[in-house]
Amino acid sequence: MNFRDQCYALLVQVPKGKVTTYQAIAHALSSKAYRAVGTAMAKNPNPITVPCHRVVKSSGEVGNYAFGIDKKIALLEQEGIEIKNGKIVNFADVFYDFL
Repeated sequence: MNFRDQCYALLVQVPKGKVTTYQAIAHALSSKAYRAVGTAMAKNPNPITVPCHRVVKSSGEVGNYAFGIDKKIALLEQEGIEIKNGKIVNFADVFYDFL
């Protein structure tokens, strides 16, 4: 399985109402390739089954999304994630780690 597919395999574990980070995915793959994780998310061929909108920055900022930041925020809010000024509210409470 290539790096992208490994990223996607991890991401499908993140339940609705939770978010993870580019860094957490990289660490779960014993890597520091955070940007490569971001590239994998941007090239996600199956955004419906592989919920890349649930990947945010380690700072709690929403970050980019292939379909636009407004769409990412809307999807996260539909899943019960509260966002204010582009950041996840109560980030620690909704953070999903793979450890």
